[in-house]
Amino acid sequence: MGKLFFATGALLLFLACGGSADPAKHFSIQLENKAIQQNQQLGVALKNKKDIEVSDLRYYIDGKEMPVENGKLTLDLPTLGNKTLIAKFNIEDQKVSVEKEFRLLAASAPEVYTYEILNTYPHDTGAYTQGLEFHNGILYEGTGKTGFSTLRKVNFETGEVVQKIDMDASVFGEGITIMDGKLYQLTWQSGMGYVYNIENLEKIKNFTYGKSREGWGLCNDGEKLYKSDGTEKIWFLDPETLEETGYIETVTNKSIFNRANELEYVDGKIYANVYQKQSMMIIDATSGAIEGVINFGGLQSRVKRGPEWDEGNSVLNGVAYHPERQTFFVTGKNWDKLFEVNILKKGE
Repeated sequence: MGKLFFATGALLLFLACGGSADPAKHFSIQLENKAIQQNQQLGVALKNKKDIEVSDLRYYIDGKEMPVENGKLTLDLPTLGNKTLIAKFNIEDQKVSVEKEFRLLAASAPEVYTYEILNTYPHDTGAYTQGLEFHNGILYEGTGKTGFSTLRKVNFETGEVVQKIDMDASVFGEGITIMDGKLYQLTWQSGMGYVYNIENLEKIKNFTYGKSREGWGLCNDGEKLYKSDGTEKIWFLDPETLEETGYIETVTNKSIFNRANELEYVDGKIYANVYQKQSMMIIDATSGAIEGVINFGGLQSRVKRGPEWDEGNSVLNGVAYHPERQTFFVTGKNWDKLFEVNILKKGE
């Protein structure tokens, strides 16, 4: 006599009612709201189309179990952006899971900041500024455009270029950052970056990108590098291997935002130029929340237009923090001025 296999209880009933071999197709997660913010309590339910008995229902986000109280989840996650809620449960001894994607937004709207100009310095109009950073009082600048990209040491007070390295004519230079005696530089669409000795700007090695789309801005917190790529993601890079080890996504209380360009890290925050806008974001480097927006409107009107001026592209870009002076320096692509500024909360 051949062996017979019997399904029992809820699973037998499920199959008798036309259930498929994949029972997850008959379940879905329902959320109370579409616009979901950090620390919000969110109603959640498992829709059970066949009314099959399930047990041990649990919810997970980013590998963390999310407790449910009175049918609600409290979304106190460390990072924001695109998320996947996973419901795991049993139909007798069969394990089942279903997923639902959603966006976790910031808890509050960004605060608005403005600026005051402390000093104005000359800046090379031939510099299509893509990266800016201070190190031991010297301003380092990376410039772009195919065939014109450079890496420079600059006397910020006079605008004099102390040393300049011309990049290969095939690449478009992008953001730079300095850490542990090394300068890191990105290129835009070549999928490659470079590491230099900070003292003499001799190239140490090349590195390639991983999942990040392109090379835009670059900064560091003393332990890891942060890299923007033209999407909502800011990637973490290991400074030794240059491998991407994770990312945050930049979000407000209303939407996910994807225009972070040149970057600077100061005290747990990333200051990011907004691509082709006269503004800058203040991003929490842990969660990705856009906590502030700095309006630099009016700054471009103080700049004289030189022969390299491109109406569509000669915009604000380049931010460097001077740790000894505790001030920010900003400029733009082909601008004739470098501005030292204080950033102030509007109304104060």
